[in-house]
Amino acid sequence: MAKTSSRNNGNSSRSTRKRNFDGHQIHNAILLELPRKECENVFAKMELVLTPSRLILHEMGGPIKFVYFVNSGLISILNIMSDGKSVEVGLTGKEGFVGLPIAVGFETSPTRALSQVTGTAFRVNAKAMGNILRECPELEKHLHRYALELALQGAQLAACNRLHEVDERLARWLLMSQDRVDSPNLSLTQESLSMMLGTRRASVTIAAGILQKAGFITYQRGHVKIEDRAGLEDAACECYGILNQQLKRWRKNSRAI
Repeated sequence: MAKTSSRNNGNSSRSTRKRNFDGHQIHNAILLELPRKECENVFAKMELVLTPSRLILHEMGGPIKFVYFVNSGLISILNIMSDGKSVEVGLTGKEGFVGLPIAVGFETSPTRALSQVTGTAFRVNAKAMGNILRECPELEKHLHRYALELALQGAQLAACNRLHEVDERLARWLLMSQDRVDSPNLSLTQESLSMMLGTRRASVTIAAGILQKAGFITYQRGHVKIEDRAGLEDAACECYGILNQQLKRWRKNSRAI
């Protein structure tokens, strides 16, 4: 994994500290919410790294060596079965963090974290993160809140995968992805989509064909473009709206505290 920056020298203003790291703009929502002193503690230990497509950040059952504040791109959280089949149980982008077990003292990952869309992340050594959290109560609070957001997402996706048709689930997934990458263009293979939706490639092809015929997306091998966002929202299952409404309620409550 290639490094793209070094440590911050700590000489910038508060707004610069919060918005930039060694000349690179920070988009990660958790880092942007931290007070100045906690920013300094975290920034002194982190580095900006590339997260190319198909990169495994954590393996299921494996040790967590680094944690990641996602800055761009898209990371899938996957459950892997003994036969190698997988299904997505979480999706994170610039709002999130990969390596949540470290926040509560666990050292191994219960899931695989896989980069689906190339981006960047701020990486911190897992042992250093444990020390950082003891000095950063606001960061610890934000990570606990994000853990609940991801748990909510996992519970909703479990119901979604059981109850809704593949084309509805694909529409929901594309909307969630666009929210995180801020682009209508997504580079995704049939294999990736089938893995994330927990279904066969043939089913993905049929589902994408339905959405394309309706004019909501353009789908070519390895590439999806969202053409009609409003139409795609109508085509998606109710899970997209349920997740967004609950997250809005929680985030509104957290700002009031």
